[in-house]
Amino acid sequence: MHKLQVRRRCTLIFAQMKLILLTPPTFFVEEHIIINALFEEGLDILHIRKPDSEPIFCERLLKLIDSRWHKRIVVHDHFYLKPEFGLKGIHLNQRNPQPPKNYRGQLSRTCHTFDEVQQWKAKCDYVFLSPIFDSVSRSGHQSPFTPKSLEEAAERGIIDRKVVAVGGVTPNNLGLIRNLGFGGAAVLGDIWTRFDFHSSSSYKELINHFKILRSLSE
Repeated sequence: MHKLQVRRRCTLIFAQMKLILLTPPTFFVEEHIIINALFEEGLDILHIRKPDSEPIFCERLLKLIDSRWHKRIVVHDHFYLKPEFGLKGIHLNQRNPQPPKNYRGQLSRTCHTFDEVQQWKAKCDYVFLSPIFDSVSRSGHQSPFTPKSLEEAAERGIIDRKVVAVGGVTPNNLGLIRNLGFGGAAVLGDIWTRFDFHSSSSYKELINHFKILRSLSE
């Protein structure tokens, strides 16, 4: 585990971070049930990331998610869903690098370098910096960032409350993410690998693990 000693003000070190969940790339039967349960347990924001998905399947998932949570949901594709379902916002990436013309609303974006963070941070409500750590769910997907480079970026103010750490986020490194001054952490593999889409009938382990993440982010 990276061990960094980053000098940050106490107000930043102990400030609550946002906890964001990214969906797995494919749909599965119990997905909406688990998502509703996670919102009940205090999930701040859900990012629906379904590359190459058909719009009708994203619509179906949103219809199955309790409408009271729609204002906490961000979509990575099919941006017309934002106004249609009253969602929180849209997320830009390599597939969708620009918002729709005359778009008004919350905007976020994935960045893979410190230069991209500096370019987009002022234009977005928040940005993802990815991957901060080696991926939990994608074998061989390693972080390009060193402990020293992250510390220097924090000291220069590149990493701040508008930057969300993505990639390899686990309970073991949430404290480091907090101390670096990130405004949030986005989780993917550390949550979804605790539920087998093909054979699991209980998602209790997944919910219990989320509770651990939630407590460590507060």
